[in-house]
Amino acid sequence: MKHNVGFIGLGIMGKPMALNLVKAGHALTVFDLNEEAVNSLVEAGTGAANSPKEVAERSDVIITMLPASKHVKEVVLGKNGVLEGAKEGSIIIDMSSITPDVSRELATEVMKKGVEMLDAPVSGGEPKAIDGTLAIMVGGKEPIFESVKSVFYGMGKEVTLVGDNGCGVTAKLANQIIVNLNIAAMSEALVLAAKAGIDVEKMYQAIRGGLAGSAVLDAKVPMILDRNFVAGGSIAINLKDITNVMNTAHEVGVPLPLSSQLLEIFHSLKVDGKVNDDHGSIVRYYEKLANVEVKRG
Repeated sequence: MKHNVGFIGLGIMGKPMALNLVKAGHALTVFDLNEEAVNSLVEAGTGAANSPKEVAERSDVIITMLPASKHVKEVVLGKNGVLEGAKEGSIIIDMSSITPDVSRELATEVMKKGVEMLDAPVSGGEPKAIDGTLAIMVGGKEPIFESVKSVFYGMGKEVTLVGDNGCGVTAKLANQIIVNLNIAAMSEALVLAAKAGIDVEKMYQAIRGGLAGSAVLDAKVPMILDRNFVAGGSIAINLKDITNVMNTAHEVGVPLPLSSQLLEIFHSLKVDGKVNDDHGSIVRYYEKLANVEVKRG
């Protein structure tokens, strides 16, 4: 089923996701403050709007892919926002990584005007956004989810309804713990190997087929060995996510000792000027401690 889709937020993730929806045959209207990003989508065959309100007026499904809770609230509920233009029965899909409490608050507000909402954050970073194989975790009503499955599968490969509103973003918080602590554990191992003087690339080949092997290992070790820290998922975004993890965990009474240490590592990297690096740059925190660099032999 094809939809008239509005897409707001054409950043590292949003731009390739929107392009994949065009390829899947959906009619798109886009909005972003970055005119260059908008122009590149228009060249690919989308329409362009001057405000989130105008996007909503021209769409029956409106996707937001924005940096943080405050941006989503402003775009959805603010002046010239989505809710001002959304028709009754339209569906807002927030694919940003925000806090569960804000996600549930937004769902409650939009439903007062007869508009439905799903929270549907993604995992896989820029490479999977580009090739359309993102993992998408969704919160909301099952009939609404079923009605827009074709939209989700235009951007992702694994799409799962986790539960009610707020459950998708909660699943994303859990995902971010696992991904980033995996990178941190991997970084400790790589720095140990480098300082001990063994060939790190050969060590990686030796362990990747065993229990230590993971999608994170295969995605990040080659980047680190190449000293490539161009962000697919930046320190800034992941610092925001782990801050949300800790705030949510404390609200529900869950101590997270490893995640709290990870948050301090992110703050250290921010102070060290690496906030716009890929989160594989966690390795550079450990390299600094050990006075060694992980690189090809």
